[in-house]
Amino acid sequence: MIGRPFYILNEVDSTNNYAMEQVNSGQVTSGTAWFTSNQTAGKGTRGKQWLAQPGDISALTVALQPATLPLSRQFMLSMTVALAANDCFTSYAGDETVIKWPNDIYWRDRKAGGILIENVLRGNIWQYAIIGIGLNINQAAFPPALPNAVSLKQITGKHREAVQIAQELCHCLDQRMQQLQAANYEAIKEEYTTRLFRWQQPGLYRKDGDIFQGTIRDVLPDGRLCLEKDGTILQLNFGEVEFIIPRP
Repeated sequence: MIGRPFYILNEVDSTNNYAMEQVNSGQVTSGTAWFTSNQTAGKGTRGKQWLAQPGDISALTVALQPATLPLSRQFMLSMTVALAANDCFTSYAGDETVIKWPNDIYWRDRKAGGILIENVLRGNIWQYAIIGIGLNINQAAFPPALPNAVSLKQITGKHREAVQIAQELCHCLDQRMQQLQAANYEAIKEEYTTRLFRWQQPGLYRKDGDIFQGTIRDVLPDGRLCLEKDGTILQLNFGEVEFIIPRP
């Protein structure tokens, strides 16, 4: 089961880094989870830094053996994890919680969390997925560099026990992974797309310096975003397009 064992770290540079070290040492079983509320050098996607004050962020990493899931379907794991994080945050923040492609957690048009999955390979064998999830739980305010960030405390007005939420997130992951292990790929993809931020709705995007209006029409099995622009479908990889989101 995911979250057994569940370790609480007083301080760590990155829960993903720590988990990777433990996996490489050979002393980890699938489903092991590490949590901290004091991550000093958190990592985001594409080399970005996850900015947070000590005690502000609920950072959870799970080491998971993908079992029968082939490496060619790794975006299916990303969708599954995003749905689990969405499930957890929705239980507190309500139905305005969505997934921004590929796997950020948004509330309305503001970022509430992010996911970083790093893989451990032995040749062509997918040994482990290191799944890192950061959620904004108790931040009262954010720096000007993060104008579109939001925390659960800002949404609900309540302070939450971050450890409890991390344990609930493990439960959500466990339930979603059972769905993935049953090979319910179409059901996972359908639910993922219908929960997407701006799904089938026009919005502003930037690509190669050009700002245009587009509409999300689909997400391909390899994770590419199908964005309709002027009647043409663009198939975009991660990092090729930027969502233009008005400042609050």
